[in-house]
Amino acid sequence: MGRLAGWESCMFRTGLTVLLLLAFATPAQAQGEWEITVDSELALERGLAWLARNQGSQGNWESNDVGLVGLGALAFLSAGHLPGRGKYGDQVDRALDFVVKAAKPSGLLNIADAQRDMYNHGLAAFVLGQAYGMTDDPQLGRILDRALKLIVQTQCDDGGWDYRAKRQERGHDLSLAVMQAKALRSAVDSGFEVRQDVIRLAIKSVREHYRAENNARGFDELARQGPGQFTYDGSRATLAMAACGVVCLQEFGQYDDWRIPKNIEVIGREISRLRSPRGNGEVPFDAYTLYYVGQALYQVGGSAWRDHYPTLRDQLVHTQLRRPENPAEDGSWRDTRWVHGKPGMLYGTAVACFVLAMPNRYLPILQEGKIEAFKNVAE
Repeated sequence: MGRLAGWESCMFRTGLTVLLLLAFATPAQAQGEWEITVDSELALERGLAWLARNQGSQGNWESNDVGLVGLGALAFLSAGHLPGRGKYGDQVDRALDFVVKAAKPSGLLNIADAQRDMYNHGLAAFVLGQAYGMTDDPQLGRILDRALKLIVQTQCDDGGWDYRAKRQERGHDLSLAVMQAKALRSAVDSGFEVRQDVIRLAIKSVREHYRAENNARGFDELARQGPGQFTYDGSRATLAMAACGVVCLQEFGQYDDWRIPKNIEVIGREISRLRSPRGNGEVPFDAYTLYYVGQALYQVGGSAWRDHYPTLRDQLVHTQLRRPENPAEDGSWRDTRWVHGKPGMLYGTAVACFVLAMPNRYLPILQEGKIEAFKNVAE
C-alpha cells in the first residue's frame, strides 16, 4: 500500500518505517521464572487447547462480536502461533477470516448491535494490526487501513469516541478511548503512520478523565497533589479505568506523565488483595479489567511489572477449570461480569491466555523499546 491521498488518510506504510518497527523476528526472551513457570506454561497450553476444541466451524465460538473473536485469534498469536502454520494455524486462520469477512465497506468491524460499534471495532482493529505486523498479509493490510480511517473519522470533537461509529461533539467514556488507542498504536507498530492531531486530541481527552481525591480534575495543577486515578466518565473511578488510562498514555508515548504512577499504585493495591478460589474458572477481576491491568503493568515495566505480574499469573493458574472428563470446560476461564455462556468462556480464556503469554513477547506491541513518534505530540 502506498501513500494515501486526502486529509482523512491518516496512515500510510513506508518501507523505512517497517524496517524500523518490525525488526522483531526474534522475540525477547522471558526474564526468568518470575515471568514464566512450568505451571503457567501448562495453563497456557490447556487454555489454547480449549480455544481450539471449542472454536466451531464458523471460527467464532458462537459469538457475533468480532472483537471477542479477534481476542481468540490474539490468544494464539501471543503464544507464537501464526495463520496457517503449525499446531494452531488453522484456528488462527478461521478466527481472522471471520473478522475480515465481517468488515463493512465503511471499514467498520461490527456485525452486532450498533451500540457495540466502537467496542468491537477497536478490539478487532487492534488484533488485525498485530496479525498484519506478524504476517505482512496484504488482505489484512487493506482491511486494517479502512478500519483505521474510520477511527479517525469518528473521533469526537473532544478527542474521545462514542459507542456508535459516528462523530459527535463529545465522546462517551474512557473505555471506548482505550480501544481506539490500542488500535492506533497497533497500526504504528505494524508500519502505519498516524496523524499527530488525532493523537494530540486523544491524549487531551484521556487526561481529562483523571480525577484527584481533592476533586481537582484533568490539567489542574492541584490534581498533582495527593492520590487520584482515571475515571470512566469523570466521576466513576474503577480499577479498569485506572488501567485504561495508563495504557492510553503509554500507547501514545506519554511515558513520563505524572498520572501513571498514581494509577499504578491503585492497580498494585488491588492486585495485592486478590484471593481467588482455586479452580473456580473465574478470571481475576473480570476479563475486561484483567486485559488492561496486565497491559498496564507490562508497558510501565520495572518494579510494577516484576512485583505484580507473578500474582496475576499465579491467580490464573490457580483458577483455571480442570475437568478432563468435560472437553467443553477443561482448560477454560470465564468472564465474571460482562459476557456469559460460550462467548463468556471465549472472553475469559482468550484474555487469560494473552496475559499468560505476554512474557514471550511475540506480539509487535510487546516488543521492547518505546515509541518516539508521539513523545512530544501533546506539548
